[in-house]
Amino acid sequence: MKLIGMLDSPFVRRVAISLRLLGLPFEHAAVSVFRGFDEFQRINPVVKAPTLVCDDGTVLMDSTLLLAYAEALAGRSLHAREPGALARELRCVGLALAACEKSAQIVYERALRPADKRHEPWVQRITGQLLAAYGELDRELAARPLDTTAAGLGQAGITSAVAWTFTQSVLADPVPAAAFPALVAHAAACEALPVFQAVPCDDGVTLQAA
Repeated sequence: MKLIGMLDSPFVRRVAISLRLLGLPFEHAAVSVFRGFDEFQRINPVVKAPTLVCDDGTVLMDSTLLLAYAEALAGRSLHAREPGALARELRCVGLALAACEKSAQIVYERALRPADKRHEPWVQRITGQLLAAYGELDRELAARPLDTTAAGLGQAGITSAVAWTFTQSVLADPVPAAAFPALVAHAAACEALPVFQAVPCDDGVTLQAA
């Protein structure tokens, strides 16, 4: 398998960390959807990261769908089986992914749209959604912390940590760490794990074959 995309994308990073935890070997190609658009287009005409090229050549996209395929290959899941616990984990994943999406929207708005073309009410709306997602996630983690041990880490824990690290790397100003102490503690514990350190949130890193 080959994973395509930059590790500064939380969607790519959550897949890379999960593949390692599931024990699935893969190659990584750090191709940017911006700087490497033409190269990416040759692999996946939709130019969507992450993209996974399966061993039979099938091209998959969307991090959640990639992870469903990876779990089928591995024969085990990074989610709880009990419905109540699963619902709680999926809520955390959904909040974290919403925060990732809103963070990316704000970054694109700042980086790609000329300042005189920005619609501030739209930016404020996205920022409000971002803060709401992290507020809800922080309350979830404060009430019932997720397992951050190497043996117990699941998808909710991975995605929550990856999302927070991403947002803090690109939008620390509108998302003050002091307002989200449970998230800060959770992400710090996860980022200290070897599997996270092996997959850094970094634009310029290409992972060793894993």
